[in-house]
Amino acid sequence: MVRAAGTVRLPGSKSISNRMLLLAALAEGETRVFDLLESDDTGHMLTALRQLGIACEAEGAALRVRGAGGAFIEKSAELFLGNAGTAFRPLTAVLALCDGDYRLSGTARMHERPIKDLVEALRGLGAKIDYLGETGYPPLRIRPAGSGTGASVRVRGDVSSQFLSALLMALPLAGRPMRIAVEGELISKPYVDITFNVMRRFGVDVVRSGWSEFAIPAGARYRSPGDIHIEGDASSASYFLAAGAISALSGGGPVRVEGVGRASIQGDVRFAEALVRMGAGITMGENWIEAGAGEAAHSGGKLRAVDADFNHIPDAAMTIAVAALYADGTSVLRNIGSWRVKETDRISAMAKELRKLGASVEEGADFLRITPPVSGIAPGASIDTYDDHRMAMCFSLAALGGVGVRINDPQCVNKTFPDYFQALAGISG
Repeated sequence: MVRAAGTVRLPGSKSISNRMLLLAALAEGETRVFDLLESDDTGHMLTALRQLGIACEAEGAALRVRGAGGAFIEKSAELFLGNAGTAFRPLTAVLALCDGDYRLSGTARMHERPIKDLVEALRGLGAKIDYLGETGYPPLRIRPAGSGTGASVRVRGDVSSQFLSALLMALPLAGRPMRIAVEGELISKPYVDITFNVMRRFGVDVVRSGWSEFAIPAGARYRSPGDIHIEGDASSASYFLAAGAISALSGGGPVRVEGVGRASIQGDVRFAEALVRMGAGITMGENWIEAGAGEAAHSGGKLRAVDADFNHIPDAAMTIAVAALYADGTSVLRNIGSWRVKETDRISAMAKELRKLGASVEEGADFLRITPPVSGIAPGASIDTYDDHRMAMCFSLAALGGVGVRINDPQCVNKTFPDYFQALAGISG
């Protein structure tokens, strides 16, 4: 096996970065944002905000954002948002309340990602939104619709938590108390928790009743907190923590990530719990996590297979799917149906690429059942990445099995972690 050991400083969280940028743009006052992720997704958000009249300027180690103090002043724009769901969905909701004429488009894959439930919720508030292609999918045109009078809105929760997060961030612009009711089971709740936390930093407290009803109070408006820091990306941490756990099976490790820890507001830090279940040794501080030798390293040199619900950490769960190649039996990842509407159909893509490495894989509507190769990982596999950054980063871990792996289109990691492969090389021996 190839061994990994060392320390990685994580880039800023994508989920937090784009939320921070949007709320800084809508807030009263100026915000200095530190440790902002520099990636394709945040680049699309920044370009859009500048088109909408927001001044965003580098200032030393920070980005200074001059807020609009409410709705965007620019009332006409054509915005290209790539495949950035964390930009496209929230901007759709915000612009629906800005009384302007906007066109939003993205990559071919973004035009395959559903947005109907968010559009229907906004139409329920009086928004005028037209599909410019296939019904239910981007691209969109958003037209002036007036202020509206509705006080409540309903949205499905079982397709994407980004729809709820988009509504939560947009509704303070309505200028009146608002309620959101979620229909069905809300998926990916930790990502909604991030939204609550970021909104709170900008002066808006959401009142919730369980996970089914949410209230924006009267008088809610965003105010700049002044300086604000973005923590490291917990989903990106998963690749290095898994590398530490896998390397420990052959005497390597540990690997430490800096930028997330016990103080993190990101649900994906719970990936560490999944590694513990697989027999890894995990230690954690306020702002760091370390993975190394645990029970698995001392009991046969294999990780333990897992059978678990991963709805709470869908992005980081992809790393578990590849770590399952090093397990002592069949692993089952359940309740991951949201993978199908991500940057690619991740259930289908993951199953196909794992089979190239010799695994036996059963694919269901919302699960994967993975049995590791009997004779070790098959050498010489050429892994397709489907323009999906997480596919590239996950499958790089296959090389820890001591075989050569070719990652096609490695530049797709620019979406969230442009320096990923350099960081991986820095801990690999």
